[in-house]
Amino acid sequence: MLLHGIYPPITTPFYPDGNVYFKKLEHNVERFSKTPIAGIVVLGSTGESLMLSDDERREVLKTARAAAAPHKVLVAGTGVESAIETLRLTEYAAELGYDVALVRTPHFYRPQMKPASMLAFYRFVADRSPLPVMIYNVPPLTAYDMPAEVVIELAGHPNIIGIKESSGDIEKIRRIVEATRHIKRSTTVTEIFEAVTPRMVSAARSENQGRELVSVAALSGTGKPSSAAVKVTAGIKTRQKEVGFQVLAGAAQKFDPSLQAGAVGGILAFATCAPTACFEVYAARKEGDAELAALKQERIIKAAQRVAGELGIPAIKYAMDLNGYYGGAGRLPLLPLTGDLKAEVEQLMADIRA
Repeated sequence: MLLHGIYPPITTPFYPDGNVYFKKLEHNVERFSKTPIAGIVVLGSTGESLMLSDDERREVLKTARAAAAPHKVLVAGTGVESAIETLRLTEYAAELGYDVALVRTPHFYRPQMKPASMLAFYRFVADRSPLPVMIYNVPPLTAYDMPAEVVIELAGHPNIIGIKESSGDIEKIRRIVEATRHIKRSTTVTEIFEAVTPRMVSAARSENQGRELVSVAALSGTGKPSSAAVKVTAGIKTRQKEVGFQVLAGAAQKFDPSLQAGAVGGILAFATCAPTACFEVYAARKEGDAELAALKQERIIKAAQRVAGELGIPAIKYAMDLNGYYGGAGRLPLLPLTGDLKAEVEQLMADIRA
């Protein structure tokens, strides 16, 4: 599956009393779906997934899935501390129609989290998961940094397709990319090289049911396929693309350097309040315009570092409020921003709109 592009790890909205505000979740997902992002991550760290009950996690996954546009890749954060519970939540996400499972490193029993434990954990999940698996390494929150050697070994598993690397270590990203270049996998994409997932094909088939599908050859007017590589699948013109083990960056303040090191996109907390600004960095680098990419990176670097990197979820949610999304409050023990911090976020975000 193609994972190139920007994926906001969306927040979970709450009422003032702490209950999940599902209507605002729908509103946010619908708004994100209209931006140039490639997909949406539900129940990532920014989604306060650790603060939710199991029932709430399932309902959040269900609500976001129903509100998302069919052409956006849907990633479910399903990683919890035990392998069996991770698998159960992954299976539920698959039943709903999610495309990828993002599985963070278990970390609570940190002294026992040796390479052998991590290899066993991810292999257990990936062997049984109905969804392709992404590793999620987030040492700023877990205080555990998965060694590059372990990532490289897991990259060879046929059902582990990538990693969200949130250490901010550019050399580590480069090392993983270089060491996994030999991994070659074929995946279905659209004619313009955007992701195609089984859920998208199913949605297209339902939409086109009862209609006469026109072949690519007929559309080209030649009577022959416009390209031997192009096929029509449920009305979607598709082709095959070779991809390797896909590394996505997790630090927006280092996004362009991460792309230069070989990352293919980003799951960026800052993209939750500024998806288009983050996309502009990616688009410029993809087009080979290094000067513009550096300029777009410089534009967001201070805000990304302070809002997402230091102040965290309360600041991200406040910045979302400023940019037309619903942020609201976090769940205790996360406290709302003080007046001074709100003013600081307002100043940082003044020139950065969604």
